[in-house]
Amino acid sequence: MTRTSLILPAAGGSAALLLGAFFFQWLGYAPCELCLWQRWPHGAAIVVGAACLALSWRWLPLAGAASAFATGAIGIYHTGVERDWWQGPTACTSGGDLSGSADDLLAQIMEAPLIRCDEVAWTFAGLSMASWNALLSFALAALWIAAARRA
Repeated sequence: MTRTSLILPAAGGSAALLLGAFFFQWLGYAPCELCLWQRWPHGAAIVVGAACLALSWRWLPLAGAASAFATGAIGIYHTGVERDWWQGPTACTSGGDLSGSADDLLAQIMEAPLIRCDEVAWTFAGLSMASWNALLSFALAALWIAAARRA
């Protein structure tokens, strides 16, 4: 396989995952904060893919691999938050400080996001969207690395 024949599915895979996220959002599955974090590296991978087609810099596919790996790592972190393996960001999980006055507690409730990161909104084959994003993103990272080796 040529470098271009590896870059196209790698960048296209990120585009497909990003479009899939927007499709689920259109279906009514509002994204949590961690879901949004996972989208940014996919956008970067798409930009890197376009740059790879225009430029022949040897290191550029490694930037695509880093982007795919980053979104996969965030997906693993998000999966751990969903499964209560570790605490997630306090801005979007059910944890919090319950001490203080009633006014303080009310302020915490009012500032809390509507979509929590520690609740699974959708699963397929026992895996959440965050888990699927992680698995598929690591596969995309492998494509990017293979493209870098062909440069």
